[in-house]
Amino acid sequence: MGRARALATLAGVLTACAGHAAAPPAVVELQPVAVVATTPLPGLGTPLRDVPSNVQVFDARELSAQRQGNLAQYLEANPASVAANAAQGNPYQPDISFRGFTASPLAGVPQGLSVFQDGVRINEPFGDVVNWDLLPASAIASLQVLPGSNPLFGLNTLGGALSLHTKRGSRFPGGAIEASTGSFGRRTMQIEQGGASGAWDWFFTGHLADDGGWARHNASQVRQLFAQLGRAGERDEWSATVTAADNRLEGTQTLPASWAGDIRDAYTHPDLNRNRLLMLAVTGTHTLDSGAVLGGNAYLRRLHNGNFSSNVNDQYGEPDPASGEIDTVQAFNDRSTVDQASAGLGLQLTWNRALGGRRNQLVVGAGADVGVARYRLDTQPARFDDTRGTQPVGDFAAETDARTRQRTLSAYASDTLAISPRWSATASARHDDARLVIRDAGGADPALDGDHGFRRTNLGFGLSFHPSSEFTAFASYSEGMRAPTAMELTCADPDAPCKLPNSFVADPPLKKVVARTLEAGARGGRGATRWSVAAYRSEVADDIQFVSSGGAANAGYFRNVGRTRRQGIELSWESRWGPLGLALRYSAIDATYRSGFVERSPANSSADADGNIVVDASRRLPGLPRQSLRMRFELQPSESLSLGANLVASGASVLRGDENQLDRHGPLPGWAVWNLDATQRVGRRGEVFLRVSNVFDRRYANFGVLGRNVFANPERRFDPAGAMPEPFLGQGAPRGAWIGLRCTWGA
Repeated sequence: MGRARALATLAGVLTACAGHAAAPPAVVELQPVAVVATTPLPGLGTPLRDVPSNVQVFDARELSAQRQGNLAQYLEANPASVAANAAQGNPYQPDISFRGFTASPLAGVPQGLSVFQDGVRINEPFGDVVNWDLLPASAIASLQVLPGSNPLFGLNTLGGALSLHTKRGSRFPGGAIEASTGSFGRRTMQIEQGGASGAWDWFFTGHLADDGGWARHNASQVRQLFAQLGRAGERDEWSATVTAADNRLEGTQTLPASWAGDIRDAYTHPDLNRNRLLMLAVTGTHTLDSGAVLGGNAYLRRLHNGNFSSNVNDQYGEPDPASGEIDTVQAFNDRSTVDQASAGLGLQLTWNRALGGRRNQLVVGAGADVGVARYRLDTQPARFDDTRGTQPVGDFAAETDARTRQRTLSAYASDTLAISPRWSATASARHDDARLVIRDAGGADPALDGDHGFRRTNLGFGLSFHPSSEFTAFASYSEGMRAPTAMELTCADPDAPCKLPNSFVADPPLKKVVARTLEAGARGGRGATRWSVAAYRSEVADDIQFVSSGGAANAGYFRNVGRTRRQGIELSWESRWGPLGLALRYSAIDATYRSGFVERSPANSSADADGNIVVDASRRLPGLPRQSLRMRFELQPSESLSLGANLVASGASVLRGDENQLDRHGPLPGWAVWNLDATQRVGRRGEVFLRVSNVFDRRYANFGVLGRNVFANPERRFDPAGAMPEPFLGQGAPRGAWIGLRCTWGA
């Protein structure tokens, strides 16, 4: 009945749009990006030809054409060297990796990418996580993927930075309402409106989505809002924005490989994340009498995360060290909350002034960011019912109550000089001073208390050669730093492994992570054709990895594993011939340990009698496909009809827990899926669109970890004595199709 009402509503919207006799609305398209924002704060930008790295830029038209469900899905299907996994079993909570570095919503995943929204770093204070579910894709005007350890983007920029720029009403006038329905009970509604009057402009968008989930127990409810108000004068320009979200996301965890016949099942349940966000930000620029531009921003951000997770008791049947009694509790329900608030401000001065008669741009800036978080964890004993749902057999008891406080001060400078009409050079430096304080707030774990400091000055150098407007060659060196998070610092003891995203314990401190990246390449184009090629190598010192301790699939601890290396190539080519467009992006990565170590992984078939494996230098890092290919076809047979297809293909990757690559199960196989989209204009203001994902219903997994299946019997009932070591896989979604309607109105 609900589906019928939804379709009737869509039909009514389409009828109203089709019947409107007014002229079609103005279409506002972004101009080809010739200037790149190479710093988070607003300024004059840097001409693309002077950027000594393989930056990738996508605009609002490209984002909207593919009808992706969210930003993370667009990232998986388009930029080179990007991969996503379904470790959390929810389409709004993937891990996104770029060049072998990760931005994840899961506290505890080692983060190596920084993400910015209008110059505000949105890696959260607790764990540096990135929640992909908080910003509506309809609010994004452009996104830039900036590779390398660019020091100007500060902490966490080990492998790159993702910079999101939101819409302004002056560039996106008019409005639209959009609704869709289709597979898995997914229904969405979206509205947007932009406009300008004199010097003032405004933009608003809201997105609602209710999704029953393609598997059991992975439904989603998403509520996102973005609003902007700005003013542009002769010498001043500013914008104030509000971003808010209230999302409820269920997950299905990974599934044992032996259950591949029913990928819609859940290993245990329930598993639920609740995110509530409110962020206020102000960004602006002022042009001085000298022609220099002073830019800055200030923000306040508040996020509440509530998590409920069901977990197998890995100590079932073992004697308690204190009492000697046998543990007969089958499972635990973990209930955690993270309340975090952050604030910051930054200032930047940009001069475009000739130096010795040569074109020159100098940028200097400084910033301060502070964040506080309160982490609480309660645990409840439980048993499994016939569906492997956890049923309480006791009350919740407080396990961890911790407060964290962090402060980062930074200063940076960059200079780009045109050595000659064909050559330009860039030099940059940034100093970060990060402080992290952890305190036991509950009084039961005073050993949690700790004060940690990390500081470093990172450098960058680049050279660009551009003999013509159709060709640029470049080379660069850059450095970046990541400070260990509170989660990592309190989960670093192999004798007291943690089950993420839970459990704090008192552990030895970790070292900061430092990445050094070399990159060289070229780009060019003529007419509608653009191409690029790049090769890179990132050497990481004191890299932090989550090392398996055996037992549960998610049990382990953090440690500095010495040196790691990520090196690879990126090739891209795109062109258009009349109504036909084609884009190809290929990447290959060789991500390896450069220092050996020993870890516990009893589920690995090559483990010794103590459950340990030896990981030699040169072994591949887990979870990273060696090769990936992204293809986009577009065909517009008429003015009113457009068709598109995406190929998303990834090569084999190493299972987590098989860091020595000797387990009998071998690597996770490669996979490829096709997605289709189509848009048909109806009348003067309406359009109907269709999206089909995983067209051929390919069964595949994009994440894997070794663990013990305690439900290995035919009835899939709790049986720890018959537990079977095997891979646990993050399954990709099966085929799905959605139809929607969009009605627009003019500026």
